[in-house]
Amino acid sequence: MLRSDFNFDLPQELIAFYPSKERTACRMLCLNGNSGAYQDKHFYDLKEFLQPGDLLVFNDTKVIPARMFGTKETGGKVELLIERILSLSSALAHTKASKSPKPGCIIEIDHADGAKLEVTGREGDLFLVKTVDGSSILDLLDKAGHIPLPPYIERADEPIDKERYQTVYAKDPGAVAAPTAGLHFDEEQIADLKAMGVKTAFVTLHVGAGTFQPVREDDIKEHHMHKEFVNLPQEVADAVIECHKSGHRVVAVGTTAVRSLESAAQYAKSQGLTEEICAFYNDTSIFIYPGYQYQVIDCLITNFHLPESTLIMLVCAFAGYKNTMAAYRHAVEDKYHFFSYGDCMFIEKRTEAMDLPPSAQEDDK
Repeated sequence: MLRSDFNFDLPQELIAFYPSKERTACRMLCLNGNSGAYQDKHFYDLKEFLQPGDLLVFNDTKVIPARMFGTKETGGKVELLIERILSLSSALAHTKASKSPKPGCIIEIDHADGAKLEVTGREGDLFLVKTVDGSSILDLLDKAGHIPLPPYIERADEPIDKERYQTVYAKDPGAVAAPTAGLHFDEEQIADLKAMGVKTAFVTLHVGAGTFQPVREDDIKEHHMHKEFVNLPQEVADAVIECHKSGHRVVAVGTTAVRSLESAAQYAKSQGLTEEICAFYNDTSIFIYPGYQYQVIDCLITNFHLPESTLIMLVCAFAGYKNTMAAYRHAVEDKYHFFSYGDCMFIEKRTEAMDLPPSAQEDDK
């Protein structure tokens, strides 16, 4: 299965550099995975596509101001992007510098009243860092950090991003990228959906910078997914099981909720459990592409993704390859806005035989 199967032409002007005025005002392309039919709607129309008893599963991770700037003792400038908090005073980080910092290197953080980080080692491409005085990494980020906007938003972070690059239900700090499908919800809409009988559940997946990592291998099966930490409590697994037993649908809000739920379902299967899903508290590197059989998700709310990305592959596995690519072509022609601050889709899963990309069909022959 080739990476190029998932390419499409995207004009630069369709990339959203700022959020919509109101969270629920974005456009929503609604796709039926079986028929391939689609409708042009807005996110405030979401209630038309949900039913009492449906279960919305959100990712409640909270974006941290993970980007910091500093100076080495030698005078060299360093940019750090915290990837994962390891303890109160330590973290894993990406760095940008003219020369990579070595263990023992001390970095004074800009605008942090003299606060310093020490590089203590490496873990692959990432650097282990800790605060010199043992103080809190999160406190340091709150004081000196910047919102880590995605690389395709070609501007510096601004005050608006502190609020809008964060879901209204964000709770658990640790993400360096937002679970962007959730950015469209506001408190009033969530309350209205609950009032009509829609149920909610929350998982936590701390989105890492690896979510922007391109697929570099021509054969996508050679791609190695980054790891992200998932916390899916048993109460969420119970809510999913009860939802299906009562004949209703599990609606994943974003690809991170998808990866959390499907990872938990795979774990339940590996443990020989009779239930479709169980609690899951571990790293996941699940890679979903056409041919994957979804275990627990019936509908998906998701933004429009980059060409040749693992995320558009995940969507193709959910709605069918031809349906997804046709919907994306329509979105481009109708000037939907793309990526983190862009518009979104509501997708009903394809339950009929799954169609595959052209290269995979050739392999089958």
